Amino acid sequence: MTTICVARKNGQVAIAGDTLVTFGDTRLAHGYEANDKVFRIGDSWIGMAGTTAHFPVLRKALGGLAADELKLHGRDDVFDTFLRLHPKLKEHFFLNTKEEDADPYESSQFTVLIANVSGIFGVYSYREVFEFDRFWAIGSGRSFALGAMFAAWDKAKTAREVVDIGVRAGCEFDKNSAGPIKAHTLKTKD
Repeated sequence: MTTICVARKNGQVAIAGDTLVTFGDTRLAHGYEANDKVFRIGDSWIGMAGTTAHFPVLRKALGGLAADELKLHGRDDVFDTFLRLHPKLKEHFFLNTKEEDADPYESSQFTVLIANVSGIFGVYSYREVFEFDRFWAIGSGRSFALGAMFAAWDKAKTAREVVDIGVRAGCEFDKNSAGPIKAHTLKTKD
């Protein structure tokens, strides 16, 4: 699993993640492979949580979208992009969309955080899109990260400080998260 955090504060957006990959009881630490869970697509940084199979698929699928299809700078644009992406995931990457029989929609089976100059966004398995005002976290270490970021929010001066604190808390207390931490920052438009 993982700990990925995003924050927006004082004219800055930041995204950070841990670098541990796990396979059941096996830990593949950063020194054995470049386990970057945050990657750049266009002018956005994207972090994701879920099975390791999703990482190369999402990088390749998003990177293969035409410029007019890849829009990540607003809640509706993010929704439209992931809606266009879903059939491509099924057709070209053989995504298994089934989770539960009573599911209202086909699942894309992943959770994503996006950071860019327009803000910070989250995309969940049914393509639900959220735009966060302050901070958020995903992955198995998210509860620890959210608590740490909440506690540090008023004292932190930058978004980078907030995400570093969040991922550090995830790495400290979640057995499936470990450093080093990889972080990226951008200045916001406003």
